[in-house]
Amino acid sequence: MPAPAHTLCFRVRYSEVDPMGSYYNSRALEWFEHGRGELVRSLGMSYREMEQRGVLLPVVEAHVEFVGRAAYDDLLKMTSTLSMGGRARFRFDVAIESAATGQSVCHGWTVHAVISPAGKPIRPPAWLVKLADSRDEG
Repeated sequence: MPAPAHTLCFRVRYSEVDPMGSYYNSRALEWFEHGRGELVRSLGMSYREMEQRGVLLPVVEAHVEFVGRAAYDDLLKMTSTLSMGGRARFRFDVAIESAATGQSVCHGWTVHAVISPAGKPIRPPAWLVKLADSRDEG
């Protein structure tokens, strides 16, 4: 069975473009965050709800490969997938491409620890593991 996934489309905003006419590299991680949030929401929960249940998922690793350009107002398609990254970690893989051409813009991943509001590592609660095991594509 495939990992939980979610695809969304968005446009490159003017504020995200650098003087060379392409998206500024740090924007990719912001886009990854947007994709994560929408993937989790598509599985029936928001990050806010997780935090209210006492579970935080800080980024502990991030990797981005910049392979293409995207200019102001380009329509991009982002696909995010979720998998367990260890006993108390989750991994989100993200691929962003041009919605018009399918050409890759960037791709990468983030790994998230599972911690309490006090900052202590915790085992993922059963409800969170079940959420990550969801197989419904958003």
